[in-house]
Amino acid sequence: MKILVVGSGGREHALAWKLAQSDRVQLVYVAPGNGGTARDARLVNVDITDPAALADFVVAEHIALTLVGPEAPLAAGIVNLFRARGLKVFGPTREAAQLESSKDYAKAFMQRHGIPTAKYQTFSDAAQAHAYIDANGAPIVIKADGLAAGKGVVVAMSLEEAHRAVDDMLSDNRFGDAGARIVIEEFLAGEEASFIVMCDGRNVLALATSQDHKRLKDHDQGPNTGGMGAYSPAPIVTPSMHARVMREIITPTIQGMARDGIPYTGFLYAGLMIDAAGNPRTLEFNCRMGDPETQPIMARLKSDFVSVLEHACNGTLDAVSLEWDRRTAVGVVMAAGGYPDSPQKGDLIDGIPPETPECVTFHAGTVLANGALQTAGGRVLCVVGLGDSVKMAQKQAYDTVEKIHFNGAQYRRDIGWRGLKQ
Repeated sequence: MKILVVGSGGREHALAWKLAQSDRVQLVYVAPGNGGTARDARLVNVDITDPAALADFVVAEHIALTLVGPEAPLAAGIVNLFRARGLKVFGPTREAAQLESSKDYAKAFMQRHGIPTAKYQTFSDAAQAHAYIDANGAPIVIKADGLAAGKGVVVAMSLEEAHRAVDDMLSDNRFGDAGARIVIEEFLAGEEASFIVMCDGRNVLALATSQDHKRLKDHDQGPNTGGMGAYSPAPIVTPSMHARVMREIITPTIQGMARDGIPYTGFLYAGLMIDAAGNPRTLEFNCRMGDPETQPIMARLKSDFVSVLEHACNGTLDAVSLEWDRRTAVGVVMAAGGYPDSPQKGDLIDGIPPETPECVTFHAGTVLANGALQTAGGRVLCVVGLGDSVKMAQKQAYDTVEKIHFNGAQYRRDIGWRGLKQ
């Protein structure tokens, strides 16, 4: 069979890489893909991004199944379009994707269905937002309502920082339409975890747990980014915590969407904050797999991912159990110089070693130009190391990172640090 993966990032490279390992797959197309998918003989890049043109391509090439990676095409309704044409596709509809595409929608949904989250208020008027911040104090969290590529969240530790974030979003229009409305919510202390499941509208299948590292620099310093690395499994999600998250957050969300007349299909990502007393609360929902969490999760998945996706599309996820590599996976993101504000592009990349059973390098912001691999985005690569402990997985990843070179490369040297403390 042939499969199409929609997207161009590290998440999509990892998904396509995993799908291509199945004996049942003849070819995996990636639209539009990146320099890494272009260099993989099992994958074929397709330079199409328009959803209608992608549907035509699927029909013409007799593609059995489409997997949508990023949030933008989901929010634009690519799943609605494919389904209207009778095409098999895995992802949430435009209506269901509002859990990510509108922070206000997600917060109101959680409040309505009793899902634990931070208290909040929504504003489109800057003066009212400033007054709310003054009344509530710092630390406080300011979020652009719409999609801002993982950068529309400011965790303000001071009043000055909070007021500046409001001005950036509402007055200076830094995020365009995405920031025309903002959500201001209470600051939650604790440890974050990424809890990702697959849903078929009724049944839920949990993937391996993971933990993302959002800040640019070591020791969680510097600005928030789309994610500078991740590791799996996350020790903070113990078996009892896993059961509690399923019971208090995931199941009520899927049931709530169904009750609202919007059955949820696709990946559902709950960003959690687990406080010192062990209470999980929902920071945000994403309607797709996380990036960079996907890379270590896919590196650990031993089951045939094609079969899992078929069950997901057919509404039979209750028939699936997943097998995982017992090792820990640590994924280190190598970002371009100037990231996250103004990443430099066009720098040559060299030194990426061949894949081994202990280490694989996934591409994100790369392009193959005249046979040369170049940087083409903020997060350039994600190097995933596997080992019997966090420390051993870190060593595999960082030994490889040190062999790879491009001008201005920046990366954290402490990915997985919380796992070392457990």
